Amino acid sequence: MGHPALHEAVSKPYWLDTPDAPAPCEPLSSNTSCDLLVVGGGYTGLWTALLAKEQDPSREVVLLEGRTVGWAASGRNGGFCAASLTHGHENGLARHPKEMPVLERLGRENLDAIQATVQRYGIDCDFRRTGALEVAVEPHQVEWLREDADSAQQLGEDAVFLDQDAVRAEVNSPRYLAGSWHKTDTALVDPARLAWGLKAACLKLGVRIYENTWVSWIGRHKEGAEVSTGPWFGRWGAGPTVHARRVAVGTNVFPSPLRRTRKFIVPVYDYALMSEPLDAEQLASIGWQNRQGVGEPSYHFHYYRITHDNRILWGGYDAVYHWRNGLDETLEHRPETFDTLADQFFDTFPQLYGLRFTHKWGGAIDTCSRFFAFQRTAKGGRVAYSLGYTGLGVGATRFGAQVMLDLLDGRESEATQLRAIRSRPWPFPPEPIKYAGIQVTQRAMARADVKGREGVWLRTLNRLGLGFDS
Repeated sequence: MGHPALHEAVSKPYWLDTPDAPAPCEPLSSNTSCDLLVVGGGYTGLWTALLAKEQDPSREVVLLEGRTVGWAASGRNGGFCAASLTHGHENGLARHPKEMPVLERLGRENLDAIQATVQRYGIDCDFRRTGALEVAVEPHQVEWLREDADSAQQLGEDAVFLDQDAVRAEVNSPRYLAGSWHKTDTALVDPARLAWGLKAACLKLGVRIYENTWVSWIGRHKEGAEVSTGPWFGRWGAGPTVHARRVAVGTNVFPSPLRRTRKFIVPVYDYALMSEPLDAEQLASIGWQNRQGVGEPSYHFHYYRITHDNRILWGGYDAVYHWRNGLDETLEHRPETFDTLADQFFDTFPQLYGLRFTHKWGGAIDTCSRFFAFQRTAKGGRVAYSLGYTGLGVGATRFGAQVMLDLLDGRESEATQLRAIRSRPWPFPPEPIKYAGIQVTQRAMARADVKGREGVWLRTLNRLGLGFDS
């Protein structure tokens, strides 16, 4: 039967379910050439194309998208546009403590630049610099959040610890024991409209965008690269060919035409619900006047936020890896997870019992072993790629795009000199070791969430610089 609050929910991403989505651009129909070819029409590719044209309007830029712009992770995430480039303070401090002040500053500058771009091009994506509220729902998490606020303040961030009364004054849930409010490090956006707005900005500047054009192979060609499109036949695709001086690849979780990158990424499925709009009485019962994005300091955490029309997006908790990097549209629909999420929603907000959900959906996250994105070059410096955002790509993709352009142009920048940027994560092992290791890690994380401390397995992974974050 399923949860009664889900009976009328449609199985599609809320953000993409709108009649005013832009029409797709035509597919590539003939051979072409350009200065810069961008592969992928999500945030990474869109930012790369836009920044390239802003920095050099004479540069001929082409963007190829296998389906339609923003249809995958960029159009179905929670809309948390964070300043962090390292998947949070704790992860960054554990891996690159000496560079964290610079990384934090660069992250804030990156978020400021995103806000400026939204304003400059009039992108109607409901961009709001609300900050993010992390809430303790278990006693052992209270001290974690106090330390989190202190650490953020030392790195120059506007953060504050909230006791139980103070956090419930922000968002009223009987489960909250404390909170940590990072007041300026996160903006909330309509993620699909941000992608569509970036697409419009790219077109305005003269980027040639071709949708429903699959890239099947990238190889060297003279001083640049040759890119094949269309269905895969042996080494080359059967569609038109692009000759480009340089290529930037932003394929996210999907198998990259650069096969060397595939061992660094695993697809992890994440799920979300969207409620119907709350009425005035329901809104009053939860407060949420400052409309922050909310999360929890757990391995299996929830993330949630309120929209411009007073719906609540509720997502997270389950993070599901399928055998041999399973990717399939059928995996976006997981009834048992949707039922679990609905139950957990009403545990958090019992005063909203009776509220219905209108949408339920899932999508794959490109997870890497260090939890934050990495940028490298291939094919003798002709090709760059940015991958491994691990669920934190709404904001960090712009930073990754700029790093790719710096690498392709042979330009040293403050970012490219950092060890955090010059290094890359450990690769995942082959199957069946990968599948078994991920399952063991998931169970270890579930135990750690209950006990409030990591067991031997998780501590070992941390010492090795490995892990698996939900």
